[in-house]
Parts: sequence; C-alpha cells; structure tokens
Amino acid sequence: MTIRVLLADDQNLVRASFAMLVSSAGDMEVVAEAGTGREAVELARSARADLIVMDIRMPDLNGIEATRLIAADEDLAGVKVLVLTTYETDEHIVEALRAGASGFLVKDIRPAELLDAIRTVAAGESLLSPGPTARLIARFLLAPNTAPKPAVGGPSELSERERQVLALVARGLNNAEIADALGLSPLTAKTHVSRIMGKLGARDRAQLVIVAYESGLVIPGTV
Repeated sequence: MTIRVLLADDQNLVRASFAMLVSSAGDMEVVAEAGTGREAVELARSARADLIVMDIRMPDLNGIEATRLIAADEDLAGVKVLVLTTYETDEHIVEALRAGASGFLVKDIRPAELLDAIRTVAAGESLLSPGPTARLIARFLLAPNTAPKPAVGGPSELSERERQVLALVARGLNNAEIADALGLSPLTAKTHVSRIMGKLGARDRAQLVIVAYESGLVIPGTV
C-alpha cells in the first residue's frame, strides 16, 4: 500500500529535498506540499494524505495549531502527523505531541531514517524515537506548562497489567520489548497497547506517553 505524504514546511529548499527523497521510495508518494500551517490543514482535507510531515515554525498558522485542528477533525481521524524541529530540545515538541502529533523528527535526520520514520508512524506501530521523546516530555513536564492536555482518560481506568504495559510504553519500549519484559507474546503486547489506547481515547502512543507522565504513573527523571 502506498503511503500518501503531505509535506508542510515554509522553506522551499527543505520541502523540495524531502519531496525528492519521499518520491524516490517505492511505497510512498508526495500528494501535496504546504508552505504554511493553514495550507497544511486545507490540503490535509483535500489531498487525503495518510501522513503529514509538519514543520513547527511556519507563518500564518504554526505547526502546533495546524496539528491541533487536524487532530480535532473527525474526517481526518486516520491522518498521522510527524512534526519537524531544528533541535531535539525544542520546547514546542511537547505542545505538538499534546496537540495530536505522533512523534517528531530533527531536521538533520539521515534520509533513510526519515523514510523509516514515515513508514513506522504511518503504520501506527510505534512512536518515533520513543526513548528520547519520553525523556523530552519528562523534562518539560517538570516546568509550568499551560498547553492544553489531550482529552483522554487516566490509568485508573486500566487493569494492573495494562498499567504495567503503559509504564513500559512511556519508557520507550516497543511491542516486542514489552513482550519480553512481561513474559508475553508480541501479539498479546500489541493487543494490550491497542486496548489501552481504546480505553483512554488516545490517538496513538505519543498520547499514551504523555498520559503516563501527567498522571504520575511514570515519574520524570526515572527514564
């Protein structure tokens, strides 16, 4: 199945480079390009992309607000957002994840890593670079933050086994690693993760990581 990709970045050279790379992959195609956040929202609706590579800093409407609008649109429920940042320590990354992004990329990523990231997030299998993402979330949750939190439930709605799985997701483990840690089959681990997302109303693993930290299930600084 071909992954339909929308590229959103206000720098023409960056967009052109990413477009050339994505188009070179046999399993994906660039269906549209946006130079502003507002264009990204409009094109997400008209181009029917599977995944949006979204720059955070854009004119008119930034990538965070664009992501929030896309995540709130029921007609775009299956669209994944992968945010772009110049530095791993960008304080806006957590806001983007809260808004509904599925992960983040640093702009100096290697070409093969970008393609792998698109495949991974489009498949909904795991959060891109979950360990660094979890540590980043932990660091910024220690500071005052007024960004809106996702409308999801809390760990109190989960069974003890599901709480264990959620804690491991927040620590950056993928399904196979969770299975090894808890003595489960990979399929059972995957089923637990899917059931947790359903119970909490979370779009993806990124929101599960945030819920785990904000609820106190995982303590910042312990990852």
